[in-house]
Amino acid sequence: MALNLENLSPRELQTVIAEAQSRLESARSNLVQDVRKKIDALLNISGLTLVEVYPSRSGKKATGKKGPVASKYRDPSDPTKTWSGRGKRPLWFVAAIKKRGVTAESLLIESAGKKLPAKATTKKKTTTKRTSRA
Repeated sequence: MALNLENLSPRELQTVIAEAQSRLESARSNLVQDVRKKIDALLNISGLTLVEVYPSRSGKKATGKKGPVASKYRDPSDPTKTWSGRGKRPLWFVAAIKKRGVTAESLLIESAGKKLPAKATTKKKTTTKRTSRA
């Protein structure tokens, strides 16, 4: 059926679109039902179940996602802002470590597992080169 859309008013075009979408949904629903019937028939003939053919994929390996990570760093000026230490550094973290005396270790959340030990300041041992005189 060829329909000349050029001569239709906006209201008539909306009606045509709504009817076409309704028919599309109906055709898709019929297609899904037909495919289901064919799959059920094949499963019955073979004596298999859908779970045997398509085992469920559960767990982290199936999705590829690692899940949520506990926060590791906290913004000292706004405790609601935290960062796990993964991904791009948030702006508050970058700004905080630019301040004098602030290090990444000082922004660690105490309960975020083990806190890194403070760096011990040791004097560099100087060695003198001894030469033997003969």
